[in-house]
Amino acid sequence: MVYVPDADIDRLIAEDAGFGDLTTAALGITAAAGVMRFTARHAMVVCATEEAARLLARLGARVELITRSGQAVQPGAPLLTAHGPGATLHAGWKAAQTLVEWASGIATSVAAIIAAARSERPAIVVACTRKAVPLTRTLSIKAVHSGGGVMHRTGLSDTVLLFAEHRAFLPDLDPAALVARLRAAAPERKLAVEVADVAEALAFAHAGADILQLEKFPIDSVAHVVAALGALPHRPLLVAAGGVSAANAAAYAAAGADVLATSAPYAASPRDVQVTIGLSDTRSTA
Repeated sequence: MVYVPDADIDRLIAEDAGFGDLTTAALGITAAAGVMRFTARHAMVVCATEEAARLLARLGARVELITRSGQAVQPGAPLLTAHGPGATLHAGWKAAQTLVEWASGIATSVAAIIAAARSERPAIVVACTRKAVPLTRTLSIKAVHSGGGVMHRTGLSDTVLLFAEHRAFLPDLDPAALVARLRAAAPERKLAVEVADVAEALAFAHAGADILQLEKFPIDSVAHVVAALGALPHRPLLVAAGGVSAANAAAYAAAGADVLATSAPYAASPRDVQVTIGLSDTRSTA
């Protein structure tokens, strides 16, 4: 479970309603009893309805959470309902709606990449990088999990991943020496190395790397590495990374990649959520 702290929920509220709602107050409807309903306008994998419900509850609404994160729904599916005074519903409306739309966009994109990849290789794993929009990583990780993916890395302290930028500081060390140094310093961790071409992939595979990150490899080059390393008794895990999307995921899976690493879902379009708000015994589209 990914836990989003109350402080993050409060920041979302403060960002939009920290200085009150001028229109609602001017109309004199702050105390009027109302109801607000969230509905999926399009097919989507839902995410962050729990946080939307918490946000509305912190403002004083009574919330019924209908659809939880990770569920795939069709157009018209109810997501949540909130009851409360007009001031409460309007204060939380857009922050909650935008949160669910944005997070569901990421989750839906992850699910689409997985579906494409598993059409060729049912056991393949789709992992999202840490390149989420700054300051959104916790919710982005929840969205990745909701879509059925895993995290490639949650941060720098999560895994040992050797980049060319690290190697630039140690120009005299060959692949075997680099792997040996990392193995000695972090004996309980698997060692991953980002490689830029087939020659580097083969060199680090023979040096004993556990994981090879094939950065921006053409699909035929991924297949080449798979074939070249097929005779090794313990072949490194092969991660295709860079430019992976729903459009090419099946091809990378067919080429033999074990994992697809992608940041594409973070740029996915939000999934549209319809919100209706009105008096407790009426509905009006908002």
